[in-house]
Amino acid sequence: MELKVHSYESMGTYDGPGLRLVVFLQGCPFRCLYCANPDTISFEGGTPTLPEAILKMALNQKPFFGKKGGVTFSGGEPTAQAEALVPLVRELQEHGINVCIDTNGAIWNSHVEELFSIADLVLLDVKQINPARHLDLTGRTNTRTLETAAWLEEHGRPFWLRYVLVPGISDTEEDIRALGEHFGNGRYRMIRRVEILPYHTLGKNKYEVLGWDYKLKDTPLNTKEQLDRAKGLFDRYFDCAVLN
Repeated sequence: MELKVHSYESMGTYDGPGLRLVVFLQGCPFRCLYCANPDTISFEGGTPTLPEAILKMALNQKPFFGKKGGVTFSGGEPTAQAEALVPLVRELQEHGINVCIDTNGAIWNSHVEELFSIADLVLLDVKQINPARHLDLTGRTNTRTLETAAWLEEHGRPFWLRYVLVPGISDTEEDIRALGEHFGNGRYRMIRRVEILPYHTLGKNKYEVLGWDYKLKDTPLNTKEQLDRAKGLFDRYFDCAVLN
């Protein structure tokens, strides 16, 4: 079964531990206002790719992965192609390659469950803990994302929690404290790392190319003071929070 691939990044350092081959898959159910890859949202498009081609690419780069690196499937939303991913992930692991799944946790079916059951690490992007603000930010509810986090915890599957600090949208003390109360202070033992991600506008030019309106064009970047304040709040709930 072929995968719809948008693009690749070799020697990535921001999508899981160590150096990684990042495979960006096509298609996502979310419409995040700050999406860095809006051209991956549509389920139409992408390059039909045989899993064997990705395996070959990963094997060629394996000498650079070291003990921690490997392959990360991102997007888009990789779980949208979970059925095709499962056998590829198993084959990568048979060759001693670590596999991460970078997901918003919004899709669930038997293939996704199997995918999360075998992945070495899940990078779970929680966009907003507040349901109404999450809906405004992504166009979808966060119910399934939180249920996915609970499933990972219940089934002993390690994951990183990732959170983007968008000024005025997801960086308020109320939002961070609510996130901490939900996930922190030992409630989720399977969280291995909490990544605090500053807001950026790297995808803005892509919106212009696509002819889309970038709705956050008046949203400023985080100041150092805002980032330091947020990090301090996260540290009250987590002992593994890092500011990227």
